Amino acid sequence: MPLTKSWVASANDPDTHFPLNNLPCGVFSNDPHDARCGVAIGDQVLDMAAVEAAGLIRLSEEPVFDLPFWNDVMELGPDAWQKLRNRLTELLKEYAPEQAMIAPHLVPMSQVRLHMPLVVSEYTDFYAGRHHATNVGTMFRGAENALPPNWLHIPIGYNGRASTVVVSGTEIRRPSGQTKAPDADLPAFGPCQKLDIELEMGAVVGMSTQMGQPISVAEADQMIFGYVLLNDWSARDIQAWEYQPLGPFQAKAFATSISPWIVTTAALDPFRTSTPEREKDLLPYLQEPRPMLFDIDLAVLIEPDGGASEVIARTNYKEMYYSAAQQLAHHASSGCAMNAGDLLGSGTISGPEKDQRGSLLELSWGGEKPIALQDGTTRCFIDDGDTLTLTGHAQGDGYKVGFGACTGKILPAIDFP
Repeated sequence: MPLTKSWVASANDPDTHFPLNNLPCGVFSNDPHDARCGVAIGDQVLDMAAVEAAGLIRLSEEPVFDLPFWNDVMELGPDAWQKLRNRLTELLKEYAPEQAMIAPHLVPMSQVRLHMPLVVSEYTDFYAGRHHATNVGTMFRGAENALPPNWLHIPIGYNGRASTVVVSGTEIRRPSGQTKAPDADLPAFGPCQKLDIELEMGAVVGMSTQMGQPISVAEADQMIFGYVLLNDWSARDIQAWEYQPLGPFQAKAFATSISPWIVTTAALDPFRTSTPEREKDLLPYLQEPRPMLFDIDLAVLIEPDGGASEVIARTNYKEMYYSAAQQLAHHASSGCAMNAGDLLGSGTISGPEKDQRGSLLELSWGGEKPIALQDGTTRCFIDDGDTLTLTGHAQGDGYKVGFGACTGKILPAIDFP
């Protein structure tokens, strides 16, 4: 699909993440106005509350854009989502007759503060990247037992904490917790010494289901409003002590960062691609009727305190073994009720090569092979003062459909009395 040109000149820049083909959904504020819904277009934010108040867009009888979240829009369903996308394209495309009416409602991106784009109802994180699962399993169980027996049959996941999902730019406090050294008789309590990231995509569920209601993979795909970049911060040493037998708990509960823009499924449709060939046939309820993954280039950057930012890993969302639609269908298969605003983490996205690994645990191979940085220092895990950034975009013909950035700076742990 070629670039759809806009009268907003910056939206036609081949390097912008926000051309007219994208139209991602976010929440912004600017003095003296409160947080409200906006759509990114080039280096501008379209004030959706103002556009709605002016009568240029109307999705329902009640206003839905003068709120600091997109949940009310999501609950209107896919027909309304498509109606909104069509109308925005009509208003912002090159030579649009409404240009003079829309222009006053554009706010420069440089003048706004971005907020959480949704109220997260529930958060579930999956373990659905085969390269990551194989790497981690090899480190802890050996190559012959790297994948658990169920891994090729089921998207493994766990319920996380919606309360600590935060928007990009939020500083992250180093967590404290229990750890136990291999040669110690008793555990100890203190700051995490092996703080890590997990490069993930987050699927934003836009529709609810009733308790007891299963859904197909095709239905699940239609329920996903859009996607965000997601960093599932991880305390590896705390996790190693606590995770048996029920899996991650405090090692994951302290923070999850997401990018501020929800890129809609409709914007990503031209970049659909298939999941990998199956080593084991999936059960019928998990089989996909069409391509459900997306070709999205991803990168991880690290910036030491006072230093320069540099890329330490590059990979692609198409490396996932299970798609978000499969994860959602499996989640609901037991009758678990899903809510508009649910967030599903993909699991760490790693590729087959060393420089395609989506966590420091893999990049440093558990700390055995430190990563050399340009300033001469090394990292096995994250130091206080480090800023970690995730970026990603799908590459079109002369344009990008991007997510912006997902960043977080690490602050020292709080001393316990």
